Amino acid sequence: MGMTRIIEQQAVAIIGGGSIGVGWAIVLAVGGHPVRLFDSDQERRADAGREIRDRLAELEEFGLMCDAAGEVAERISFAGSISAAVDGSCHVQECIPEDPAAKTGLFSELDRIAPPDVTLASSSSFLPASSFAARLEGRSRILVLHPANPPYLLRIVEIVPAEFTDPHVVDRTARLLEGVDMSCVRLGGEIEGFAYNRLQGALLREAYCLVRDGILSVGDIDRLVRDGLGLRWSVIGPFETSDLNTRGGIEAHARRMGPAYARMGAARGQHDPWTADLVAGITAARRQVMPIGAWQQRCNERDRALMSLLRARCQDPDLAICMDG
Repeated sequence: MGMTRIIEQQAVAIIGGGSIGVGWAIVLAVGGHPVRLFDSDQERRADAGREIRDRLAELEEFGLMCDAAGEVAERISFAGSISAAVDGSCHVQECIPEDPAAKTGLFSELDRIAPPDVTLASSSSFLPASSFAARLEGRSRILVLHPANPPYLLRIVEIVPAEFTDPHVVDRTARLLEGVDMSCVRLGGEIEGFAYNRLQGALLREAYCLVRDGILSVGDIDRLVRDGLGLRWSVIGPFETSDLNTRGGIEAHARRMGPAYARMGAARGQHDPWTADLVAGITAARRQVMPIGAWQQRCNERDRALMSLLRARCQDPDLAICMDG
C-alpha cells in the first residue's frame, strides 16, 4: 500500500471523534493535510488523541507511512468549536452517529458557516444525503463518503452523490481522496445501505439463515469466509472469481451455475434472474479488462498472489490466524 505524501495540502475539518472520525483524521494527516477535529465530548477528544497516536505508531511499525508518526500526529489538532474546525478548511467530513435529526441539524449549521466552495461530506453508512440535506440552500456541495472501517487500512471509499449534488463537487472530492491514496468507487445514485453494505448484507443474511437452519455453526461460517471466499476476494472480486472459475469465462459460469443460484435465491424469496442481457453486459465488461485468451495467465497470477498471502499467514507471528486455525 503506497501512502505518498503530497506537500502543502489544504486543511480538512472532521466533525465527530469516534472510530470513523479517528480513521479519517489518520488517512488525511498521513496524506499531508492539516486536520482539525472537533467533538463536543471533551473525554472523547482525549480518547481520540490517544487512539490516533497509537494507530500512527502501529502504521509506522509496519512501514505503512512515509513520515514519522510524531510528524503526522502534529498535523492533527483538536478544535474547540465547529466553526473553529471549519475555518480555513477546504473540506468538512461529518462523522457523527446515524441519527437523521442530528445530521440534519449539523448540516444546516455547516451550510450556514462554511464558505460555498467548501465540500460538506457525510460518513454515513446507511443514510443518503437526501435524507438530511435536501432542503438546504447549499445542498449542491453535499454528498456521502462511506469508507470501509478502518479507512487507514481498508483504503476504499464509496462516493454517493444525491440528485442535487453538483458533479464538479464529486470530481473535486475524488481528487482529494485519490491524493491521499484512497480508492474511490462512484455510485450512480442513492440506494439504501449504498453498495458496500448491500454486498456485505447479502452474505450476512445467508450466514444467519445457515446458522438458524442448523446447517453450519458460527465458527464454521467464519472459517469458510476467512479461508475461502475472503482469502480469494482479497486478491480478486466476485465477478473475476466467476470469470476464472470456469473455462470459457464468466459467460460459461453463468450458463452452468445461474440456474442453481436462481433456485437458491428463490428459496429465500428472492427473484433476480441473471438474464441473457445482464450476463452479456457483464461478460463484455470483463472481456475489456481481460481477453479470454489471457484466462490461464490470469489464473496463474491469482494463484501466485494467494500463495504469497498463505505464506505470510504462516510466517508472520502477528497473523494469529493461519491455515490450520
